Amino acid sequence: MILFVVSYLGGVLTIVSPCILPVLPFVFARADQPFVKSGLPLLLGMAITFAGVATLAAVGGGWAVQANQYGRFAAIVLLALFGVTLLFPELADRLTRPLVALGGRLSQKADDPNRSGSSFGPSFLLGIATGLLWAPCAGPILGLVLTGAALQGANVQTSLLLLAYAAGAATSLALALLIGGRVFKAMKQSLGAGEWIRRGLGAAVLCGVVAIALGLDTGLLTRVSLASTASVEQTLIDKVPAEHASDQPQPSVIMKGDSGAMMSASNAANGAPAMMSGSDAMKGGPAMMMMKAKPAADALPVEGPAPSLAGAVEWLNSPPLSIEALRGKVVLVDFWTYSCINCLRSLPYIRAWAEKYKNQGLVVIGVHAPEFAFEKNIDNVRQATKDLKVDYPVAIDNDYAIWRAFDNQYWPAHYFIDAQGRLRHHHFGEGEYDQSEKIIQQLLAEAGASGVSQDIVAVNAQGAEAAADMNDVKSPETYLGYMRAENFASPGGAVSDKPQTYSIAPQLQLNQWALAGDWTIGGERAVLNAANGRIAYRFHARDLHLVLGPSADGKPVRFRVLIDGKAPEGDHGADIDDQGNGTIVGQRLYQLIRQSKPSADRQFEIEFLDPGAQAFAFTFG
Repeated sequence: MILFVVSYLGGVLTIVSPCILPVLPFVFARADQPFVKSGLPLLLGMAITFAGVATLAAVGGGWAVQANQYGRFAAIVLLALFGVTLLFPELADRLTRPLVALGGRLSQKADDPNRSGSSFGPSFLLGIATGLLWAPCAGPILGLVLTGAALQGANVQTSLLLLAYAAGAATSLALALLIGGRVFKAMKQSLGAGEWIRRGLGAAVLCGVVAIALGLDTGLLTRVSLASTASVEQTLIDKVPAEHASDQPQPSVIMKGDSGAMMSASNAANGAPAMMSGSDAMKGGPAMMMMKAKPAADALPVEGPAPSLAGAVEWLNSPPLSIEALRGKVVLVDFWTYSCINCLRSLPYIRAWAEKYKNQGLVVIGVHAPEFAFEKNIDNVRQATKDLKVDYPVAIDNDYAIWRAFDNQYWPAHYFIDAQGRLRHHHFGEGEYDQSEKIIQQLLAEAGASGVSQDIVAVNAQGAEAAADMNDVKSPETYLGYMRAENFASPGGAVSDKPQTYSIAPQLQLNQWALAGDWTIGGERAVLNAANGRIAYRFHARDLHLVLGPSADGKPVRFRVLIDGKAPEGDHGADIDDQGNGTIVGQRLYQLIRQSKPSADRQFEIEFLDPGAQAFAFTFG
């Protein structure tokens, strides 16, 4: 119940956000009509449509986003015609084209107070059109709800939370509508004022349509809005008790503690709808916390029956497995995704355990739950498992079915299941590998395995899999797509989903980044439209990685890396040479910098010599 209240209050706050401005003319166009017959159905249509479309887009993938774009186009046409008939009502009589006639009839029926009940339908239809165009600021509260929809799938709770958010916005708009109606009524008492009010509202509606068509509601206005409401929304979220907040993934944050590092599940809002576009920068900096108290080695609790492994879209290296069929085996379930640096750094230990204990009864299962859209491509995952030497069973969990069954929240996450099919331990993030191996040994001993070595594996990880120097990491994971971007410092700011020429500011502050050249910034990536585009980042860490992909047609993209304006030489990563040269040949994480000397604030720059490069996220270690 508390989450519903928070979502409702988040919706109420949209009335004070600049991003609501383009929608206000559509609402105020009904201000001089009876509220119950005109204003209320418009707001109902707006709220219901927003909740429905947002739910579909969050869980339905690209087809729903594309369908919503067609709906937005139709709504823009309809509301533009509505505005024209308000501005020039005589056009409805002179022109006979069907759409214009429809706009005229909608306007006349909704405006006629003598038609008993007849204005509800047209006003509701206008509300549906408004709901298709409404792009509320995707701040912390809405981001929390949308992330839950994307990860937990289609369910009644997430749809009702979205409806609660929309109802909050409708409530504040209703109050504004009632107050505005009184003001308009007083103004219309002046001779001729009514006609001028009508024409003014028509002009305002057309301005709103133009603003939405140009993307101002999801670009400039959204960025301005976040500055004014995000802190208030975050305060509301912080007041939600943990037991209630656990029903939804928490706002995106990189968590580090004694157990190492992990990536929060709410970084995976792949399905956030296009109409929510705008700066959705909710991520915090590194947060120190202990994720789990260390249990005594001889006192592992039973956490409950092991959740189901059903729902994978495909299995690699194995036929489909089930918990029931694995009775008598000790099972380690590892949630991972192949571009996650935290997952890559834990892989050497997972591989070593799978090899060392396979003859004693251990079965390791990797559950690949994607973060980025390209990680849903099974061929990409198949190639990644080959490159990473992952030869144990891997469940492709593109629909997050296994993820939800385990109620998981993090990459990486390790779940330890005993031979009786009971969950006995779990660990989130990197680190505590010795303890995890001791737990494997104990569960094998309980299962009656003989000859189980009590030694701890020695791992000598190389490249991106090498352990991070967490004591000196001052730069957080940073996304380049507008849905989760932060600290973008190119002059003029970011433009969503449109080609734009950017430049790099003369001086970047720590953890700021910028683009130079012709780029299109999408929801989860930035795509280079012309050769010789650049990305710069001011960072502080030993290692710098960048998740990259080649051009859309698969052509390799050459690039060159500089650090503090010079070739990296001895500080080069595994994917470039000492002069900084490299090539993007697949969609994955690339290690670009591995410093040999103590780290300091340094300027990283990468220039792409060919067009089409796709850049997703920076990670550090």
